[in-house]
Amino acid sequence: MSDAGDFVALEWQLPYLTAGLPGIGGRLRVTPEDFRVEEVPAYAPCGEGEHTFFAVEKWDLSTPLLVQEIAAALEISPHEVSYAGLKDARAVTQQVFSVQWVDPEVLLSLRLENARVLWAARHTNKLRVGHLRGNRFSIRIRDVSSQAEARAAAILELLARRGVPNGYGVQRFGNDGRNAEIGWLLLRNDRAALRARGIQQLPYRQHRFFLSALQSALFNRYLAERLRRGLLDEVLPGDVAKKHATGGMFTVEAVAVERPRVQAGEISATGPIYGYKLWPAQGEAAALEAAILAAAGLQLEDFRPAKLKGSRRPVRYLPEELTWRCDGDVFTVEFFAPKGAFATMLLRELLKAEAEPDETAEAEEEAE
Repeated sequence: MSDAGDFVALEWQLPYLTAGLPGIGGRLRVTPEDFRVEEVPAYAPCGEGEHTFFAVEKWDLSTPLLVQEIAAALEISPHEVSYAGLKDARAVTQQVFSVQWVDPEVLLSLRLENARVLWAARHTNKLRVGHLRGNRFSIRIRDVSSQAEARAAAILELLARRGVPNGYGVQRFGNDGRNAEIGWLLLRNDRAALRARGIQQLPYRQHRFFLSALQSALFNRYLAERLRRGLLDEVLPGDVAKKHATGGMFTVEAVAVERPRVQAGEISATGPIYGYKLWPAQGEAAALEAAILAAAGLQLEDFRPAKLKGSRRPVRYLPEELTWRCDGDVFTVEFFAPKGAFATMLLRELLKAEAEPDETAEAEEEAE
């Protein structure tokens, strides 16, 4: 890559897994009630301890603004209010928060704008980012095609069987895709190019967000190549695979042995969130990962100065509890997605359009 301008060649958009099936069209989020999200905690509070967990239902309100309101009501810093993940603003959502040294009764008595406390209970530790099992969605799509029912049945049957491409959408990259390019310039410490884009110094969180956008774009590029090769629900020799039930990972040695487990939904191949301590793939899988990174003009050691260790992410997620119904021109789909997965990845396959951004996984995906 000769200069920063070449970065635009690294497309973050993904091909459709269901490209041969027409979408249902329609409009999302006409009202906040059209998009419902229920956080599924990783564990329940034990009933004792110095921390208090409490569940809040909110509507048409972002998580950061709700945190500010809760903190103001309790006369504490917003940094003292913890949560497992962000939830969409234009939606009706339920999620769990925690605070320290606050009685459950105080939290139950809070009067909040566009939100209400559902329950509160003590626990021994603070709630941290990622302390959730996933999110349960109920999404209403309006003004869908007259053929929506038959079209959706074909698309959702395929996604339930093969999985949903576990990529990142426009919420990570910005409408113009500029976020990943800025991350690339930051990683290469190209100060002249950054100044040319009006960037001098960035707050820490914004700096990390741009770097995360770069990592996400590289992952999407890897995932796109697997989709083009028909490898979403397959494994290559040397792939690092993940067990869905336990989260454990291992290197694939015998494809013929592991393929039935992939097709049964027990395991999936993982792709690289590139970093200097990335768990390496082997053989054919390693060659593909290396080619994606080389095409971006990068090496794993380039991530060391930014302290980006890297991690691995499943190339697909399997929607659970998947149901749908069609009432005239209104289509409703309900499903559970594991933490870190975006509902918009399923919706884009269903609508055949880039779905509007959601926030449900953003807090779980820091630059690594």
